[in-house]
Amino acid sequence: MFPRPLRPKSSLGQRLERLSHAVTAWTGSSWAFALAAAIIIVWLITGPLFHFSDTWQLVINTGTTIVTFLMVFLIQRTQNKDSLAIQLKLNEIVAAIPGASNRLIDIEDLSEAELMKLHQFYSRLAALAKKEVDLLRSHSIEEAELHHKHKGPPHHHKDLPKP
Repeated sequence: MFPRPLRPKSSLGQRLERLSHAVTAWTGSSWAFALAAAIIIVWLITGPLFHFSDTWQLVINTGTTIVTFLMVFLIQRTQNKDSLAIQLKLNEIVAAIPGASNRLIDIEDLSEAELMKLHQFYSRLAALAKKEVDLLRSHSIEEAELHHKHKGPPHHHKDLPKP
């Protein structure tokens, strides 16, 4: 899905990582929002002083363009790091649960066609689960298909609403 960067070994790389982490944390704070709002308010107030000139408008347009450009990279960096952490946690859960399908480990590295094929399998499992009387029952696709084939007509529990 995306390359898995290693922790930077150069001192410049480490400084950039610390800086981007600090800037990301600060820009997500209430103080950053307050500063941005204050800049906009000051810019609006100065409009009549500069007769709402093209230069006055260019100042805010240029500033917001630069900030947006830099923020795109910070947001992408944070999203990549968060996605990797979530995938690793999910991989650990899948690996640790007995009976869980290990083919789900590292599925983020599969092609879109392979992911769609897995999606179809799990859609079939969901369809089978919807037919299940016991709402808490769960199983693999293969087990679900095997159990579903051996089942007779559904028996409705008296406490559950009928479909």
